[in-house]
Amino acid sequence: MFVDYAVIHVVAGTGGSGAEAWRREMGVPRGGPAGGNGGKGGDVVLRADAQLATLLDYRYQQHYRAERGEHGQGKNRTGRDGADLVLRVPPGTVVRDADTGELLGELIADGDVLVAARGGRGGRGNAAFVTATRQAPTYWEPGEEGEERRIALELKLIADVGLVGKPNAGKSTLLAAVSAARPKIADYPFTTLTPNLGVVRLSDLRTFVMADIPGIIEGAHEGKGLGLRFLRHIERTRTVAFLIPVDAEDPQAEYEALREEVRAYSSELAEKPHCVVLTKTDLLAPGEVPQPPVAPDAWGSYAISAATGHGVPALLEGLWGHVREVVAEEREEPEPEEWRP
Repeated sequence: MFVDYAVIHVVAGTGGSGAEAWRREMGVPRGGPAGGNGGKGGDVVLRADAQLATLLDYRYQQHYRAERGEHGQGKNRTGRDGADLVLRVPPGTVVRDADTGELLGELIADGDVLVAARGGRGGRGNAAFVTATRQAPTYWEPGEEGEERRIALELKLIADVGLVGKPNAGKSTLLAAVSAARPKIADYPFTTLTPNLGVVRLSDLRTFVMADIPGIIEGAHEGKGLGLRFLRHIERTRTVAFLIPVDAEDPQAEYEALREEVRAYSSELAEKPHCVVLTKTDLLAPGEVPQPPVAPDAWGSYAISAATGHGVPALLEGLWGHVREVVAEEREEPEPEEWRP
């Protein structure tokens, strides 16, 4: 089951309380205070793990609590710190406060970590309150409560190229033809119900990642069809390919409708570079020339048949070249300041 959104409740560990204790040693008639400090409560930490592909684990368990710190002890012994609770999530996970919508951070690469809730500080024992005028304090501090919050986990797949089109536009057929991915393919609408990723391999060890999402229909931003919830999976792509079948009633209108639905979802996504791909050219009569829609903002236009392979190599080379251009531009931009929780 592909799960790309989950809300969980996390509670960091409470700090241990300080101790009230007194020294009792042979030969020391007046032992002073010797209460140790409590240990710190454990943090709730999210860690990106490349072995995970969905948020399925968090569909069945929503409550997580880190270990509390141990109380302080006599003889100035500090309590043990509580162990951190590490929750694994797939790379590409966005973390938000579920109640306020505040962005807490993103886990992009394998091994990235984010502290979702910090453990409470341990309380001080009575030995920590000794002063020149207060030699025998009898009080201590309780440990602080750990942070508690509801967090929303939102998975956005990481791909170089995103395929966008109406149902049965040939997205899954293309992905299966150019990669080892095996999405479901059939001759009825909404065959694809979850996003699929595939690695496209070209000559000279060149590779890029392609993402196929469920079909978009007109009015999707209003909740029609499968809605736009899966468009989040192409927000991180470097370029978008709009697929339009040659047997569409009005290719121009279909292209403009797709662009409008994407724009209604996110203006930033709508500004991403894109190309237009006419699919299913094997349906044309011999000698018939496909007429691509007018797309002045597109960086390229292609006509392909994933079934026969016609035009596919040229499309892949074009996508590879544009992805490399975007990567080069990203490397020239100044690195953003490191986000620290």
